[in-house]
Amino acid sequence: MSTIHPTAIIDPSAKLGAGVSVGPYSVIGADVVIGDNTWIGPHVVINGPTTIGCDNRIHQFASIGEAPQDLKYAGEPTRLEIGDQNTIRECVTINRGTVSGGGLTRVGSDNLLMAYIHIAHDCRIGNHVIFSNNASLAGHAHVGDYVILSGFTLVHQFCAIGDYAFTGMGSAISKDVPPYLMISGNPAAPHGLNKVGLKRRGFSEEQVRNLTRVYKILYRQGLSLEEATAQIGEMAKTNEEVVRFAEFLKNSTRSIIR
Repeated sequence: MSTIHPTAIIDPSAKLGAGVSVGPYSVIGADVVIGDNTWIGPHVVINGPTTIGCDNRIHQFASIGEAPQDLKYAGEPTRLEIGDQNTIRECVTINRGTVSGGGLTRVGSDNLLMAYIHIAHDCRIGNHVIFSNNASLAGHAHVGDYVILSGFTLVHQFCAIGDYAFTGMGSAISKDVPPYLMISGNPAAPHGLNKVGLKRRGFSEEQVRNLTRVYKILYRQGLSLEEATAQIGEMAKTNEEVVRFAEFLKNSTRSIIR
């Protein structure tokens, strides 16, 4: 059975799964779907169209599914989708998409979003990410799996951050960040591979060596981006862990941090 505090306001069109808990003074708007066993604390506002999966925990003062902060937005029924088993801490804001951005903001599963995180319209967030306090994404940013954004990291609109990347505190990111990298600074610059994170995620010593070679090709040999991309593409033919890196370089639209 769902547990709804008597002071909570639930729109009649909202759909709550089994075992959902809604705390005092929270507001669940129209066209909101919440999966089983999701816990919603006090003073949370969720507007739709928004779909939230199962076993999430959403803490007080979070604002989920609000209209995008985009002057072009004219009230279209754009959407937000959130997966399963996420922890969304105090004062997190996640906006719905815009028509020009495909109409959808998506957050994956098993993520930890600490206090005061902002995820703007049309962002795509993968799985198993950790965003530390006050990290913020501008519109249309894409963040891969197992990414860690340290506190006060700022990501420019349309930037992409590859899988397993790590950002230092206060990083200001205005270009794409390839997978596996550690970056920091304002403007952000590369500082080697995220070797600790890779080993924690089960990458072998050989895989880390191969990715270290990729890093040197891209950042230490004085090659142009085109020359480095070609060499890394050749490595990807025989090293599975390099494929993700090569594909990221191929698909980058804002150029990469160098």
